[in-house]
Amino acid sequence: MRRVSFDVLVSTLQQQRQSAERTIVAVAGPPGAGKSTFSRKLAGALPNSAILQADGFHYDDALLDEMGMRHRKGAPDTFDVDGLDVMIGRVGRRERVFAPTFDRRLEIARAAAIEIDAERQYVIVEGNYLAFDLPPWNRLRKHFDCVVFIDAPRDELERRLVQRWTNLGLRPEEVRRHVADNDLLNVDAVLSQSSNFDFVISG
Repeated sequence: MRRVSFDVLVSTLQQQRQSAERTIVAVAGPPGAGKSTFSRKLAGALPNSAILQADGFHYDDALLDEMGMRHRKGAPDTFDVDGLDVMIGRVGRRERVFAPTFDRRLEIARAAAIEIDAERQYVIVEGNYLAFDLPPWNRLRKHFDCVVFIDAPRDELERRLVQRWTNLGLRPEEVRRHVADNDLLNVDAVLSQSSNFDFVISG
């Protein structure tokens, strides 16, 4: 593991691409680290890229209600990790896939929202737990040619998460409860249980 600049990362991935038909890059990190923004920037720097969101594999709110887990949406055990495993495997075999995305404003996953065709040279998989050391998440590591971890100071992550929920229209007391009782628990889980990565980038 080493800390690198964005330009060094792009150059390294382009060199790896010379010996591979397709490069699958995982972008991991805690909530609020800027993974989505970083993934879009990386996709813009790498030719013929696509982004696959792990958040598209969130359990639906109705199912979380049945499980009594709605208040912990976004925790490691609130995702269809097996489904994500299968999807990334299909991507690795260069199959044409239609993948879900996550609509944060509506808090729902949209099925078959993006197409990843066989010609894509780079596929960037983005999610909190892609460098997680614990099962079932650690089973995903076999799919990735490179894992990049985005980090930021915990107090900065908290500030960004408060701003995220405020921008989405939650009342101040709802924001405080959501961040303290869910988001920061997930932040701490990612920071304490992630080590399965190749590079670190400051978010």
